Amino acid sequence: MLSLRSQKPPPALSGHLPMGSAEGAPRAVSVDSRRVLRAGEAWIPVMGEFHFSRYPAAEWREELLKMRAGGVDLVATYLFWNQHEDLRGSLRFDGNLDVRHFVQLCGELGLAVAVRIGPWSHGECRNGGFPDWLEGVDCTPRTDDPAYLAVVEPYYARIAHELRGLAHDEGGPIVAVQVENELYDQPAHLATLRRTAEAVGIRAPLWTATGWGAAQLPEDVLLPLYGGYPEAFWEDAHEGWTRDMRRHYFFTPIRDDHAIGADLRNSAPTGTGPDDRRYPYATCELGGGMAIAYHRRPVVPAEDVTSLALAKLGSGSVWQGYYLYHGCSQRLDRSVPNQESHATGYPNDLPRVSYDFQAPLGEYGQVRPSFHGLRLQHLFLADSGADLAGMPTALPDAEPDGLDDRTTLRWAVRSDGERGFLFVNNHQPHESLPEHEQVRFRVVLDDARTVTFPGQPVTVPSGAHFVWPVGYDLGGGIRLGWATAQPVTRLHVDGLPLTVLAATAGIPVSLALPAGLRVEGPAKVTAGADSTLVCVPEPGADALLTVHGPAGPVRVLVLDEDRARSVNRVRVWGEDRLVLCDELVLADGPELRLHTVSSTPSFALLPAPAALSGPGLGAPEADGAFTRWTLRLPSESYEPVVTCVRSGAEAPPARTGGSHNRASAPRDEDFDSAAVYRISVPRAAFDVEGEVLLRLSFTGDVARAYIGGRLVADHFWYGPEWEIGLRRFADEAVEHGVEIRLLPLPRDSKVHVDASVREGLDAAHGAAVLLTARLEHVRRASVRSTGAGLD
Repeated sequence: MLSLRSQKPPPALSGHLPMGSAEGAPRAVSVDSRRVLRAGEAWIPVMGEFHFSRYPAAEWREELLKMRAGGVDLVATYLFWNQHEDLRGSLRFDGNLDVRHFVQLCGELGLAVAVRIGPWSHGECRNGGFPDWLEGVDCTPRTDDPAYLAVVEPYYARIAHELRGLAHDEGGPIVAVQVENELYDQPAHLATLRRTAEAVGIRAPLWTATGWGAAQLPEDVLLPLYGGYPEAFWEDAHEGWTRDMRRHYFFTPIRDDHAIGADLRNSAPTGTGPDDRRYPYATCELGGGMAIAYHRRPVVPAEDVTSLALAKLGSGSVWQGYYLYHGCSQRLDRSVPNQESHATGYPNDLPRVSYDFQAPLGEYGQVRPSFHGLRLQHLFLADSGADLAGMPTALPDAEPDGLDDRTTLRWAVRSDGERGFLFVNNHQPHESLPEHEQVRFRVVLDDARTVTFPGQPVTVPSGAHFVWPVGYDLGGGIRLGWATAQPVTRLHVDGLPLTVLAATAGIPVSLALPAGLRVEGPAKVTAGADSTLVCVPEPGADALLTVHGPAGPVRVLVLDEDRARSVNRVRVWGEDRLVLCDELVLADGPELRLHTVSSTPSFALLPAPAALSGPGLGAPEADGAFTRWTLRLPSESYEPVVTCVRSGAEAPPARTGGSHNRASAPRDEDFDSAAVYRISVPRAAFDVEGEVLLRLSFTGDVARAYIGGRLVADHFWYGPEWEIGLRRFADEAVEHGVEIRLLPLPRDSKVHVDASVREGLDAAHGAAVLLTARLEHVRRASVRSTGAGLD
């Protein structure tokens, strides 16, 4: 029996933070020591990082719709000074640099915005985003040196001009501003930056700074935001997992992380960091994936991302911020390369172009498995976040005894003393955790009630990570005592409350309801004196229960794990609806739009509209409680023609560089000795609406793609196929083709890849060969409700 005691939280500290909406502002945003509030209700923001200046402006709206579909309700974005003022005195905010247009689009789609204004931003941007001309200014950057502030102030003033009228209190979407980034020893300067920004007209209810590394922040001036990653490209190229990243897979009250940015410090942190009692537990850099450096190239599976996010929630997070949530590309229109590299003195060589980050949404908008896994958590937060935000974390009597403890089950409870949520994480990267047999939990609540569940011991499988409710409201005056299924969302269907729960594969689903209730549906019901125990043997689309309570019936739908990953909640055609679909689903005005790689995608709706119309739409069919439609889309397949121009390739010399003397990426001139392939792309491949991905597999170390002699993409080999989105280059790709240049791995280069793919990189010693090239269409298909107007 695993046990813990939960306690009612003490009153939050309030009124000490100089931030929040002005009195009378609509949907006022405020913050106390425990929560962020919006319109008087606790709000757990789901924040996803997306760098507008590193993505084509013509595609911003569709990508923001994707983020919204994933459950993101707050978009974070950097402004990189060297992109906006590459040449001193020449400020640009046009085209892909038009931050105003980007923020306005967010507002139109109901997304809040956090702008990270720097001046030093980093994001693996050259010199942390500082323009090269700053080196010629006689000043000490990142301090209160008047000469430095004299060049920062006009840059801030221009940002203020671009964002005028877009602050939350002005009716716009901007709710937060971050100054600087990873500055840990200049608290007075951080306070100066906030004052400077406000003085020139930058407005927001919330002001933040990164707090990791025991950062010295000005007390009660900026909210400290934290992070945690599954892996670290900035580590040395040693074999195995980065040790410090283990801590992110335990439940712990420790917010800080000394590993992020450690390679940029001269010494280890010695301070205690911000006082956790004064600020809510907020994050801005939970790893949505991980970047690839030349010397260290980790692979980040979806489960590494979703279990880390869940562990932070169970540890008390009230602000889930992901970096990156949407991948992007380094800019190629600057006077010098825009990525961090050994040439800039950075410890790590980054790709010239790719900043995909293995994110939930990729460099070209690809939808990754982590997108679907995180969406399930975000549906839970949209539904239960207001309750969860006020619940502190309680840890069990028997906790793991250190980072290397792989045998003690990791769990925690967040509770207000009367109800709560139990979190379990039995997953961590690289080193699998064992299954746990005969598991039951005992939670002592503040009112002296003891909740022991489940009724029969269960086995927690290796890799499982989930949330179970205690005292969960089903509507109709019925409270669920506990359940061995994760809450997903609650809505009304056909006038009745409907609660959606998600099973965890390998764990039987049981629900404890009040005694005396009648339950209909595919379940085994055992009536007891104190409760009604309901066991659902086969969760799925047809596992719909009706519970008859004193105030009328309510419904409970228990989905299996696979279907739960495909569930969406959308507002379309005048109602909230559930959509089951393995593909990306976007609700956009009167349209339900699918992004799909299949020629016969299907989707199921609950409730179903009277009728749907759309190209290739088949007849509706029953799918349990849902109604399912199948689309038949054009299935033409176009294959590229590959020509080997030069098969021989010469490995460049093994080089090292940067402040840590790590392996350096090949130089531009090295590609003159690369193996060269030309890929011809038929024009007809672009006749279908949507992205066209060129998917390549090769043996080699580093690859570059050119169109018309212009570098458009690059890749450090680390296992997965290389994907290049061609839609934005369509005309040039058809006219010139795509040239691929491949280099072998130098014999003496010390490069880390995941152990599962090490053999593939070893084969690159002396070899550079393109193995396969194919085109994959990501089609867009829309359906409408017949006769329905705009929602």
